Amino acid sequence: MTTSERTRRRQAAEMTPEELEMARTAQRCIGESLDRSRAASILLTSDDGDLPPVQVPTKALRLIGEVLGALSERRAVTVISDKQEMTTVEAANLLNVSRPFVIRAIEEGRLAHRMVGTHRRIPFDGLMAFRAQMREKQIAALQRLSENAQELGLEY
Repeated sequence: MTTSERTRRRQAAEMTPEELEMARTAQRCIGESLDRSRAASILLTSDDGDLPPVQVPTKALRLIGEVLGALSERRAVTVISDKQEMTTVEAANLLNVSRPFVIRAIEEGRLAHRMVGTHRRIPFDGLMAFRAQMREKQIAALQRLSENAQELGLEY
């Protein structure tokens, strides 16, 4: 089974300007509807009544709104289960680091994993927590650099 089969990724077709505007409008309408409503779900119906009504939870509609917003800005969207496991290569690609960096983090105990035979599998939710920790450390380091530059009078 290949990586693409396992994660069921599909390349999105390029959206036309009309589709981009439709996505932008739909996101705005969904957001406004949810802001005004305190309902636990919203009922979707067709204009001519030929399809049965569908009840959609508000949390699902918020997610759909976020996806539409990202698509309208031509950003890539990937939906992945938090129970998904990733290989070290996939994890490195997601973190934008090298595979040896990921393996070192695993060996140092900073990144949770499990072994499948001789292969390492990293839980997606653990990878997202690791990414958040990395980001916090990066922000703290940048803050220290900024403070040091100010102390030394290196305004830029």
